[in-house]
Amino acid sequence: MRSADDDAPLWLFADQLGPEVYGGHHAHRPVLLVEATSALRRRRFHRQKLHLVLSALRHAAADLGDRATLIRADNYTQALREYGRPVLVHEPTSFAAADFVERLRREGLVADVLPTPTFALPRKDFRVWAGQRKRFRMEDFYREQRRRFDILMDGADPVGGRWNYDTENRESPPKGRNSLDVAAPYRPREDDIDVAVRRDLDAMGLDTIGKDGPRLFPVTPAEARRALTRFVDERLPLFGRYEDAMMGGDWAMAHSLLSVPLNLGVLHPLEAVHAAEQAYRRGTAPLAAAEGFIRQILGWREYMWHLYWHFGPDYLGNNRLDAHTPLPRWWAELDADAVSAECLKQAMAGVRDRGWAHHIQRLMVLGNHAVERGYRPRELSDWFATAFVDGFAWVMPTNVIGMSQHADGGLLATKPYASGGAYINRMSDHCAHCRFDPKKRLGEDACPFTAGYWAFVHRHQDLLAANMRTARSISAMRRLADLDAVLEQERHRDAF
Repeated sequence: MRSADDDAPLWLFADQLGPEVYGGHHAHRPVLLVEATSALRRRRFHRQKLHLVLSALRHAAADLGDRATLIRADNYTQALREYGRPVLVHEPTSFAAADFVERLRREGLVADVLPTPTFALPRKDFRVWAGQRKRFRMEDFYREQRRRFDILMDGADPVGGRWNYDTENRESPPKGRNSLDVAAPYRPREDDIDVAVRRDLDAMGLDTIGKDGPRLFPVTPAEARRALTRFVDERLPLFGRYEDAMMGGDWAMAHSLLSVPLNLGVLHPLEAVHAAEQAYRRGTAPLAAAEGFIRQILGWREYMWHLYWHFGPDYLGNNRLDAHTPLPRWWAELDADAVSAECLKQAMAGVRDRGWAHHIQRLMVLGNHAVERGYRPRELSDWFATAFVDGFAWVMPTNVIGMSQHADGGLLATKPYASGGAYINRMSDHCAHCRFDPKKRLGEDACPFTAGYWAFVHRHQDLLAANMRTARSISAMRRLADLDAVLEQERHRDAF
């Protein structure tokens, strides 16, 4: 017997445009898509992010044909009332959107709320795993995910006898080269829809940040599959070795660039994970590369999603390091030319030009700088969510407030990710072209990361002394003969 919901229309948010709508159990349903101008104006988004969102919605409408209704309205409520039928909707991907959908359900505009389709593990299953845990370790979650989905397993044991090959994924960039010898990433072709999106965004006069530019990332399931195939067949073999490295002449290196289609929902995480596993099993990708990629998606990405909901909205207010410095203007405006430190300039230019930087640039350059300078964690999380093309409300709080800024006091990560210039020098080719010297902490050419690290250690010495992973930094700091001069220098530093 068919229920009343069997033929109900399905309203899709812009980050829920997955392939199951085309050929899965929702393939028979009418689909509602909404372009809400108020959502585009709500914050200062990167221009290319807005382009991707509108392009994804309009490509979905074109691909679904007569099944789809695309409504352009000032807000979602207005569009739903214009549509005139109660709709089904998947669980949204933020607290604010979930509250909004619940209000729409009470008003009769939403008939029912379905589980989120764009992650491997259902939220109810994570709640069972989390239980009464007070401390969380991603490695525990990741191993459970591998077992549950039978990924890189030989029976009950991990393939190769080890769960994690992270120690083999930390090579410095190859010396004497400007880029990796690896095939270029997949690049989608812009079409008439993209031309119309760019024209419409120009006409809206939105207050955006960053540069406009050609679309670099997939926005449809078909494009996402092509991008995945290109990565797995031609780029994955080199990904693992250099996934933590940075090269000034090679912004993409061997990274997959799949975070946008994953976060738009047009690529399911298990599709990406299975493709990487198959590459290993047929002998075209090393185990360390396949495992590192799978860990990013089935481990870290899923972990961040579930902890966003598990920790709740109050997590956004965490500020255990008492960081209250507002983001400087050059940071908020993506003014890469206002900084001299080559690593910081490169990372900020990547955000300005593409709305993207890879995970080490986010954590060990941008995040490292921010934690050393005490930028407000909530403001920083909001910036990452709006300035990055793969940033959504659920992605950044645990990544930024927890992992990067240690503002939750260690609930997520065991130590703050602060380091001096030596790490950046080892993992990049930036320092050779920089006016600052990563070995110097005092003077006009003192590296702002090296000097800033010691100022950070001094500021938080009680917390760091109580942590076995950071306690040695306190004794090292106390041996610095020029510590007072370094602290005074950093108190007055206004150029980076």
